[in-house]
Amino acid sequence: MNRRLQHWREAATLLLAAGRPGRLPRPPLGRGDYEVLLLQRNSRSGFMPSAHVFPGGLVEAADFSADWLGLLPASPRCGLGPVRPPPPGSRRAPLFATDREPLGSPLPGEVAFRICAIRETFEEAGILLLVPGGGPAAGGGPAPPLPAERLPPAAELGEWRRRVQADAACFLQLCRHLGCVPNIWALQEWSNWLTPVGRAGRGGRRYDTAFYLCCLEERPPHASQDDREVTALLWSSPAEAIERFKSQEIWFPPPQFYELCRLCNFSSLHELHKFSSDRALEGCEQWMPVVLTASDGYIHLLPGDELYPEDPDYTGEKKIIMSTDKKVEDIMKEGSVFHRIVTKNINNLAVYVNIQPKYKHMNPLMINSDWAGYNSRL
Repeated sequence: MNRRLQHWREAATLLLAAGRPGRLPRPPLGRGDYEVLLLQRNSRSGFMPSAHVFPGGLVEAADFSADWLGLLPASPRCGLGPVRPPPPGSRRAPLFATDREPLGSPLPGEVAFRICAIRETFEEAGILLLVPGGGPAAGGGPAPPLPAERLPPAAELGEWRRRVQADAACFLQLCRHLGCVPNIWALQEWSNWLTPVGRAGRGGRRYDTAFYLCCLEERPPHASQDDREVTALLWSSPAEAIERFKSQEIWFPPPQFYELCRLCNFSSLHELHKFSSDRALEGCEQWMPVVLTASDGYIHLLPGDELYPEDPDYTGEKKIIMSTDKKVEDIMKEGSVFHRIVTKNINNLAVYVNIQPKYKHMNPLMINSDWAGYNSRL
C-alpha cells in the first residue's frame, strides 16, 4: 500500500458486465444484450450513503502481499499485457505508475488493485471471479464463470465470505483452498477517478480509485448483498439504469453516472469486451473533477474542459473555491469546449463532452436528452 499518501486513500472498483439471461439476438434499441452489476450502499455509510455504485472498496495490505507471487505466474506483471507509454503531454496515472518496491511490496500495483476489486466483489456481492490453476483462462472472449464443481457448498462459501470480510488476508487462503487464483486477466484497466476537493465523505475521506471493466459470458450463479455495506443488488443494462436514475428510483454519484453513459455506446457484450481489451493497453489518466458552484447547481469540470484549472488544487491546501453568481444555462451558453458533468440536484445530472477522447477511449453517450446541442459544438 502507498504509505506516502496523506490526502486520499487508494481503492479499486469493478464494472462487471454479464450476458443477459436468455438474451435475444437483437435486443431492443439502447438495451443491449448485457447487464451491469450495481450495489446500493448502506444508508448509514459515511461515503455516498444509499447510492448505487459498482462493487469495490479500499485496497488492503493483504492485496499487496508477496504471498500472491506463489500463486500467480512469475512472468513480468504476472502475465498482464504491457501498457503503452502515455501520449505526449500526458502521464501514466500515479496510482499505476508508483513503484511499489520502495513501499515494501514486490507486487505491481496493477496486480494488487485487480486483486482488491475481485476481493471486494466477493465480499459485497458474493461473486468469485477466479480461474482454476495458476494462469489466465484460455480463449479471447468474455470470461466464463468458475465451474460449479469448483465452488464449495453454499454454507461453506458463506463462512469464507465472512472470514474475508473480517480479514482480507483470508482471500488468499480461500484461493489456495480452492486451487484457484483471482482472474486478474479478465479485468481491463478502464479509468481512474480521484474524489474532488470539497466532496470528501465523513472525516474528510477522499479516494483515488482504479476503475476496471470485466465482461462475463453470463451472470454468475451466486450473487447476494452482504446486508452490511450493501443493502440491495441490481443487474441492469446501462440505458435502463440511467432511466431508473432519471425517474428517481435510484441515484448515482457523478463518476458512476459518467461511466454508465460511456457504456451506452455498446449494445453488444462481445463488442464491449473487444473494445475494452484493446483499449486497456493504452492505459488511462487520473481524473480529479474540480467543482464550479453556480447559482442553481454545480459543474464538475474534468481535464480538457476550457474552465478546468491549469494547476488544480489536488490536496485542498490552497483553499481555492470556484464559484459564480451565473446560472448553469448561462455558463453553458458562453462555453464551447466541454468535458463536464452538470448537477442540478441529486437525480438531475447531464454529461457534456465534445473534446477528443484520449487513450483511444470513448466519450459518454446520453440518450433521450436535450444536451446534444451543447455536446456537438466546438
